[in-house]
Amino acid sequence: QVQLVESGGGLVQPGGSMRLSCAASGFVFSAFAMNWYRQAPGKEREWVGLVMNTGGTLYANFAKGRFTITRDNAKNMVMLQMNNLKPEDTAVYYCMLQLRDAHWGQGTQVTVSS
Repeated sequence: QVQLVESGGGLVQPGGSMRLSCAASGFVFSAFAMNWYRQAPGKEREWVGLVMNTGGTLYANFAKGRFTITRDNAKNMVMLQMNNLKPEDTAVYYCMLQLRDAHWGQGTQVTVSS
């Protein structure tokens, strides 16, 4: 079955950087787009961006210019590089695979605070 496991979260100061990873298994990873979402306390989950199976990317407006999504098909992994982090980026970050149903990882907490 599909498994998605995020890692790399933690505490970072404003202006800092953080790299999240999502290890995927249970499906033909190279054939599918992979999404990143986030959910801040008290807010709805929001889309961050995606990387297509071709490597092309799309981003939410807040992520453009600061966040970069890449994938490594040899390792079945998708990464989210976040730069110039702001306190409002504090959230649980999830990777997501959309098949007939949406498949989610357990999430990883990112806290941006001084």
